[in-house]
Amino acid sequence: MKVRIEVTDNLKEDEVLIRCGRVDESIRKIHQFILEQSQSGPKITFYKQNQEYYFPLEDVLFFETEGDRVYAHTADDAYFIKYRLYELEQMLPRSFVRAAKSTIVNIRQIYSVTRNLTSSSLVQFSNSHKQIYASRFYYRELRQRLSERGNNET
Repeated sequence: MKVRIEVTDNLKEDEVLIRCGRVDESIRKIHQFILEQSQSGPKITFYKQNQEYYFPLEDVLFFETEGDRVYAHTADDAYFIKYRLYELEQMLPRSFVRAAKSTIVNIRQIYSVTRNLTSSSLVQFSNSHKQIYASRFYYRELRQRLSERGNNET
């Protein structure tokens, strides 16, 4: 594979062109990676008590509703946010997926999933004691995204 970078002074917007003989899995992965890198992602403000926090979405383990509020959980803390889960589903990158009616998880932070055929499956996160339960209804999509993550990291 030949890789070339061409710098042009008067471009209004950067452009990436993939020229190939056929579209195979490696080309699809390169395309997906470029798309993910080019998206700036949503800017979410996190709140705790009377302070506003700004940190990368990658630090979020999961979003969860508690009563009428939505909280973003990191490894060490939880922050209130001003979005509903359905709004988050539309704006978050593909690395976030619904795991239960009240939970959206960051698949890049998942360490393990203990499957339970008769009820919810236990999801544990890297570098955190926090855990959630993925419902049977959402398990298939969660499993699919985790499998995609595994394939993209090789």
